[in-house]
Amino acid sequence: MKLQQPRYYTSDTFISDLIAECYDILLVMTRFGIPLGFGDNATIGDVSKRNNVHTPTLLATINVITNDIDYNEIMQLGSEELSPTALIDYLKRSHHYFLSYRLPMLRKELLAAIADGPKEITQLIIKFYDEYVEEVNKHMGYENKTVFPYVERILEGNTNEHDEHYNIAVYGRRHDKVEAKISELKNILIKYYPDGKGYDLTFVVHELFETEHDLAMHNSVEDNLFIPLISALEAKRKA
Repeated sequence: MKLQQPRYYTSDTFISDLIAECYDILLVMTRFGIPLGFGDNATIGDVSKRNNVHTPTLLATINVITNDIDYNEIMQLGSEELSPTALIDYLKRSHHYFLSYRLPMLRKELLAAIADGPKEITQLIIKFYDEYVEEVNKHMGYENKTVFPYVERILEGNTNEHDEHYNIAVYGRRHDKVEAKISELKNILIKYYPDGKGYDLTFVVHELFETEHDLAMHNSVEDNLFIPLISALEAKRKA
């Protein structure tokens, strides 16, 4: 949920104001390892320090999501250097959330909602969903097994021969939009599934919208923050 008028959040912004204006940031906080129970009058800076989170990287992620800006604009706003490690930790937690929590939970809800429907259609819908989840697994698995270790080796100064022929632009060129196929499933259910009058399927479709949006935010952080940050890191390394 993006604000109509840009507001760039700072370390002095009250958490309560931030969440009231953009509740999607609740998920961002959790993925940075920041639990609920922020306390009265807590600022972003207070909460990040209390939880040993790199404040500039947290702020950059928040501002990319809420204002649809990118790494260069973040730097132009006067941000301190960002932490690739903190951002990788955030992205890894995001992957765990989607693969181990949200997508399995959504499958259960979908299966329950269409259990009494036409058997052939039900099987096709679940097959479509499972194939979609497999695509997400491959997408995020590549990042977990190839991209993040590559960056971590650069940070440790422990690169190998393969790394000399690899760079973040290779990843950027193959970085597809994992939320696209979930939009197809959503439209199939809205337009063609013979639903009853209960709330179960309506709830699932609403969750599909939310998941699609959440995945799009995740992609935005990767495209507009992670890739250019690592590109800048590579340029410094070669300078």
